[in-house]
Amino acid sequence: MTKRTIVSMPGDGIGRVVLEEAIKVLTAAGFEADYVEGDIGWEFWKKEGNPLPQRTLDLLENHKIALFGAITSKPKDEAFNELAPELQAKGLVYSSPIVGLRQHFNLDICLRPCKSYLGNPLNFIRRGAGGVIEEPAVDAQIFRQNTEGLYGGVEWSNPPKQVHDALMTNAKFKKNFGNTPVEELSVSTRIFTKKATERILRAAFAHAKKYGYKSVTLCEKPNVIRETSGMMYKMAQQIQKADYPNIELWNTNIDAQMMWLTKNPENYGVLVAGNMFGDIVSDGFAGLIGGLGFACSAQYNPDLGIAVFEPTHGSAPKYADYETSIVNPIAMIESACMMLDYLDEQEMAKKIRKAVAEVVSEGKVKTYDMMKMTGKPDVVARGAASTQMMAAAIIAKL
Repeated sequence: MTKRTIVSMPGDGIGRVVLEEAIKVLTAAGFEADYVEGDIGWEFWKKEGNPLPQRTLDLLENHKIALFGAITSKPKDEAFNELAPELQAKGLVYSSPIVGLRQHFNLDICLRPCKSYLGNPLNFIRRGAGGVIEEPAVDAQIFRQNTEGLYGGVEWSNPPKQVHDALMTNAKFKKNFGNTPVEELSVSTRIFTKKATERILRAAFAHAKKYGYKSVTLCEKPNVIRETSGMMYKMAQQIQKADYPNIELWNTNIDAQMMWLTKNPENYGVLVAGNMFGDIVSDGFAGLIGGLGFACSAQYNPDLGIAVFEPTHGSAPKYADYETSIVNPIAMIESACMMLDYLDEQEMAKKIRKAVAEVVSEGKVKTYDMMKMTGKPDVVARGAASTQMMAAAIIAKL
């Protein structure tokens, strides 16, 4: 195995502790790497007015692969108030560094797998025929377009005249909002491009074919959002018919999907959606496998060979200052396994996942979320495993 250099970006809050434990697991599994730390997150916003410094972009440009912990984001006014006083007159506006990272490197393909571990007390259960309790196995692979849509950042409050004039050329806007004072308007755009839409659709179909999933479900809203969702559905039909005729294409509306995922989650294999709906449905499926403590993700640009791997949970600042860390590191460890898959170290990833599965199924070591406790500082004293204890149990299995 070639020794690699990995950019580690702890970010904020619990990001540092879960990333540190994931690196310990990687090392114990035999993964050899040098880790260089990249500055990102709230502290750099407060001190420098930039939560994503150029030096961090340069590191990723050079080394290509990153493990990322978590970031803190706050509303506009709070962000301004926490900025260093000498920076507050410079007209700086906070924007999410992880969104900035995605857009800078066009990390437009996001994969969020949600696969249940046997024996996890947080797994979804339902009542079947005759009142029998069923625990369906969930294995959903969600592909989320990562750079466009509602998260594209093209929006205005009190839109300038040229924007308002352009909106007024749309008959529905003119009819429904034309008499609204411009200073009372806030507008966010939902922009899809054919190039990015085709890339995410093809990534989803290719994954389904490679790993033997029988279907790809497009989870959008083409019956209402006719231009963007409609374009995506039409392109999915064309790609499926031309290149993947043996894989079924299912079409579900996002609202109906959120109902069905708690009725028959085992029916779904690969799902694909735009940015916002992909975010929503991936969190929905994450809830079926234990919540954000088990939810991992990858985002990458295959053209540049740049990829970032991160848990989907936030920085949980209320837990960051606890003397003993209580958060579940499995999502971060699973994200590290996704990195190994990406680097063609599948056997090593399989070894770590097997160790995690054994710890979960044995049930002797459980973090507070797995014990259905409220996240208080005393949970370890009451029998829950700390972040470090969970990682150590996984390492022991390795």
